[in-house]
Amino acid sequence: MTANVFWRNSRIAVIGAGSWGTILANLVAKNCREVQLWTRTEEQALAINSQRLNQRYLPEYRIDDRVHASSNFESVLGRDTACVIWALPSEACREQARSISGLLRGDEIVLHATKGIERVSLKRISQVLAEELPCRRIGVISGPNLAHEVARGDPSATVVASHFDEVVEAGQILLTSERFRAYSSNDVTGVEWAGSLKNILAIASGALDSLNLGWNAKAMLITRGLVEMVRLGLSMGAKESTFIGLAGLGDLLATCGSSYSRNYRVGLRLGKGEKLEAILPTLGGVAEGVHTTATVRQFAKERKISMPITEGVLQLLNGAVSVPEVIQSLMSRPLKSESFEA
Repeated sequence: MTANVFWRNSRIAVIGAGSWGTILANLVAKNCREVQLWTRTEEQALAINSQRLNQRYLPEYRIDDRVHASSNFESVLGRDTACVIWALPSEACREQARSISGLLRGDEIVLHATKGIERVSLKRISQVLAEELPCRRIGVISGPNLAHEVARGDPSATVVASHFDEVVEAGQILLTSERFRAYSSNDVTGVEWAGSLKNILAIASGALDSLNLGWNAKAMLITRGLVEMVRLGLSMGAKESTFIGLAGLGDLLATCGSSYSRNYRVGLRLGKGEKLEAILPTLGGVAEGVHTTATVRQFAKERKISMPITEGVLQLLNGAVSVPEVIQSLMSRPLKSESFEA
């Protein structure tokens, strides 16, 4: 049996029915037998199954008939599940993984789509899942994938990364369609860190746009921000080339200019004078960059990794400075080389 035939006849579980989890369930449904989608409440599950819509996150996006929603983990993670796609916020990953570990056989493929890191520990989500689940074949899905754009059928692409070739192959087969491409990578560290670090810069980009500045300022932010991403990534063992691909620069470009990005909206609204505590409850989901900024900044400071933009974003999040003050501080720094090492 070929891999394509195997996955065409497989049962897939998607954990998380937010906007991206719903999109992933629909993408995969085109290439497998059935998809079981876990929702937080049975009310949401019943609404999805009866209306074929996720009214809270994607009210105009029809959900494939092969997708069945449930709030019961035992039902979602049935005996013949071949692959689990994980689409939960980073802060919920460890606890939720621990709670369902006994329901898994261990031979399932796990692909996570969480663009964040574990607070304090600085562990990547694949590391968290490996510690809590019996499954060893784990990979990550990450790239410039704004859910609403994928939902309306815009041509899009992502990266599937894993140390296991069969995990990458599964991800590519399950996700690829005529409007969505999946590229392969073995740099799990780089893909995960790129997806996490770009959230910090999306906050910075939103803040910059609150001042209605032009493309020179935006280009400077993106390119110098990319340098910070590479510095941190290299210190973690990532490949430099990953950061100029879809998971790095690609995702950075998408989230640094889109109001669909929650992190971008945080920065934009902070720049307009709103308080962080008033912004977060109204986003409709988690802005991963908010807690990532503090964790990354502390790590970089301890290891003397230069990340001045990240430092500025943290001060902005803490309410210690205004956007013009952050810009002034960055622009008045001592002159340096453009290199990653500077």
